[in-house]
Amino acid sequence: MTVATMEQRRRRQGTLGRLLVVDDDPDVRRVLVRMLEEEGYTATEAEGGDQAKASLEVGAPELILLDLMLSGEDGFELLADIRRTSDVPVIILSAKMSESDRVLGLRLGADDYVVKPFSGPELSARVASVLRRYSHTPAGPTVMDFGDLMIDSVAREVRLRGELVDTTMKEFDLLAFLAASPRQVFSREQLLDHVWGSSSAWQDDGTVTEHIRRIRQKLRATAARDRWISTVRGVGYRFEP
Repeated sequence: MTVATMEQRRRRQGTLGRLLVVDDDPDVRRVLVRMLEEEGYTATEAEGGDQAKASLEVGAPELILLDLMLSGEDGFELLADIRRTSDVPVIILSAKMSESDRVLGLRLGADDYVVKPFSGPELSARVASVLRRYSHTPAGPTVMDFGDLMIDSVAREVRLRGELVDTTMKEFDLLAFLAASPRQVFSREQLLDHVWGSSSAWQDDGTVTEHIRRIRQKLRATAARDRWISTVRGVGYRFEP
């Protein structure tokens, strides 16, 4: 008798990840949930935007599978709403096959775009790939102390003058990555690669710009110092210690 691997045990226990399926067709939701649970994920359902937003506040899914053809608020609008407050990975599942739809979805912040119909193994592989990218932890020292600013990579805390700064997962990862290499300039493409495990072919590099803007806003709101991250025109960004 062979000993089960860790992944096999996690599959049986449904602990590979918490997923949220957003689709207004109950039959499609039921099929997707069953498919994902058979792969070892914990999956919940949402019929539309309101239920999806409520699930985000209560259940904290690790990944969202989002259909575009929703009644009421469409999938593009819901994705834009999600991205205003959350970095949770999103995979679009849609029968829309045009390049313009795929590009729009990725520009709005989707992590992948899967065209219906698709197979169970393909969906499972896409989900696993996105979750692997988001499990990336930036390398660097455990605690980085820059006087007023302290970044603790183990506790995943940012403090300015001792006051805790509320950051999202990717805001923290981005700040910690830049701070680990003070004054080194990184392009948006490099930051997508190192922090998101992605590329501009799959994800709009405007994602980096928006996260930098949010980080600057939060740091300005908490301390007198105006800027910890500077823009190097035409190149990218660097952390100023």
